[in-house]
Amino acid sequence: MERSSFQHDGLTLSYLDSGGDGPALVALHAHWMDATTFSGLAEALAPAWRVIALDQRGHGYSDHTASYAREAYVGDLRALFAHLGLAEAALLGNSLGGVNAYQFAARFPALARGLIIEDIGTEIDVDVSFVLEWEGTFATSEELAERIGPRLLPYLRGSFRSTPQGWRLAFDPRDMVRSQQPLNGDHWGDWLASSCPALVIHGSESRLTSAEHMEEMARRRPNTRYCQLPGGHVLHIDTPDLFARTVRDFLQTL
Repeated sequence: MERSSFQHDGLTLSYLDSGGDGPALVALHAHWMDATTFSGLAEALAPAWRVIALDQRGHGYSDHTASYAREAYVGDLRALFAHLGLAEAALLGNSLGGVNAYQFAARFPALARGLIIEDIGTEIDVDVSFVLEWEGTFATSEELAERIGPRLLPYLRGSFRSTPQGWRLAFDPRDMVRSQQPLNGDHWGDWLASSCPALVIHGSESRLTSAEHMEEMARRRPNTRYCQLPGGHVLHIDTPDLFARTVRDFLQTL
């Protein structure tokens, strides 16, 4: 995938683009992660689909900012479409990215060809203040890894950065707390506001969603399917091959 960037809202926003002539799939990562998390999925979907993965504001190689409001994230996504001249695209989002995807579809339904929501619901109440323990610069990558702990480490490796002062994370943990606050809440109205084909995927071992809630998302929204895959909250890492097949099968119906 080739890395590029564009300017919006006073920020430089970075993204990866697999290129090709296929229809576009815009992929949106979770908090703490970045566009590289979808590199494997892009390979699995090539050449049929062009995967565009955005480093969302405050993540990866995109700029940090004072605002992590819901409309700011959606505005970044609209600017990405304009920058690339996309008339429409399917959208895939994990966690933070999933809410951003369905809120974007609610506001710009003509641009959303389809939705794939990876393990995130419409009623969110999560405390991420524990990430403040990850602040600072560490002498070695091993020290940073130890601070994060083995459960979350596989999902954050892509956000490690080496600096002259030592090792740190690409994001500011304080920004993640600020970003989570407006993400919490009831988003049923946004979820039900669009009607494009949608697939909601639940991780059987997820700590953040329940099968009952995500099944309800599929029941209440027309043109929506539900499936459960083995794994936790980040299924494209936990079970990459099965996740890619599931996504490919859905995309073939669009």
